[in-house]
Amino acid sequence: MEYYGDISNNFPGGLFNYVRMVSLLDEHPFEHEFFLGIVQSFPFMEKLCLINHSSQQCKKFYESNNDNRNLFAIKYSFLSELVIVDVHDDYVEQFLLDTKTYLPYNIIFRVNYKSLQRATHCFTRDATRINCAKINKLKLDGESK
Repeated sequence: MEYYGDISNNFPGGLFNYVRMVSLLDEHPFEHEFFLGIVQSFPFMEKLCLINHSSQQCKKFYESNNDNRNLFAIKYSFLSELVIVDVHDDYVEQFLLDTKTYLPYNIIFRVNYKSLQRATHCFTRDATRINCAKINKLKLDGESK
């Protein structure tokens, strides 16, 4: 099986070495720890698609404590394409902040323009520059005016 689709927060885990494409879908928020479990379950994942409109809850805890030391960057070793068009802005930050995610070079990134603009603070946010520099191809959805 090369594709594992519509994974929710109820995903039991496991090891799926042959899966290359993963899609995540839920109405409840995906937290940082959930993404860690996904990377561990799909170590050779090449494409990740995400749909979730719910704000991350633990993000508020880390922001209120101003403490990202409890988090460590999740490494997506083989990821070559990331599709996060239909998501809350928190997930754009989840993948662009270098304190949360380590992306490989030459990635194809598909995202909603307005979400990208907000997450990068109109493309001036230093914390997103490292992962943005690794993007080889950017596909924007929505208006770019």
